[in-house]
Amino acid sequence: MANDNKISKFRFALIDDTSHQHIFVIRFTRTSFLATTISGAIAILLLIFLLIAFTPIRTFIPGYPDSRSKRAAIQNAVKVDSLENVIFRWELYTTNLKRVLTGEEGVQLDSIIETISQTSVQELDQAHLRKQDSLLRQHVTEEEQFGIASHKSRKLPIEGVLFFTPVKGVVVRGFDAYSHPFLDIAAAEGTVVKAALDGTVIHAGWDKETGYAIYIQHEGDIITAYKNNSSITTKEGSRVKAGAPIAVVGASNEESTGSHLHFELWHNGENVDPTQYLNF
Repeated sequence: MANDNKISKFRFALIDDTSHQHIFVIRFTRTSFLATTISGAIAILLLIFLLIAFTPIRTFIPGYPDSRSKRAAIQNAVKVDSLENVIFRWELYTTNLKRVLTGEEGVQLDSIIETISQTSVQELDQAHLRKQDSLLRQHVTEEEQFGIASHKSRKLPIEGVLFFTPVKGVVVRGFDAYSHPFLDIAAAEGTVVKAALDGTVIHAGWDKETGYAIYIQHEGDIITAYKNNSSITTKEGSRVKAGAPIAVVGASNEESTGSHLHFELWHNGENVDPTQYLNF
């Protein structure tokens, strides 16, 4: 029984082969060997963790993003966001171009944001595309009817074009390419509005947003728009001369804040600032 209760002990020794002297000796039991092995493994794992967590060695791990990769990812995210804004503004420009050619008010950024907050983007896009498709078809039909397609083939520079001032008054709200791409010109009610250039009337009518409005297509891919009139004196398809009376200043739309002319100038499909070419 006494021999069974004895703990087995082991010895690890390095012996000189020539002199047979012990150089290094370690004595251990099974329990001490197991505890030492586990402790050593834990210490090694802890050392590896510290090296990876607090030294640049972690950048050599496959798939681990370094500072350069992070900066590149941030820069790419910024570029993508900028491109999305550019695409959005181009879509807004295309929408405004189609609307101005069909006699409607241009879409404003504020109104888009408000609309999106009230309805889903998908529903808005589907309804908008259906409406714009029908408006574009209408515009193509009008071009064929009035025979004005030939004007678009003549790309003339707007610089040097002599415009006739449509109405003398005070510019109460100036031009901004994104938020207000037109002029509001205050004038006495009953003041005659005149055509800025020779051209063909492609729209003449009334709606609650623009009141009595007129759009005229000119040579050189130029379009002028005259809105918020109390009455109009021309009709669609008519050829007008520069300085010819086409409308009377008033306040005919439901959102008007007073007697003024809403004037727009388009060239090559883009809104341009009328004050760069006309004196009011």
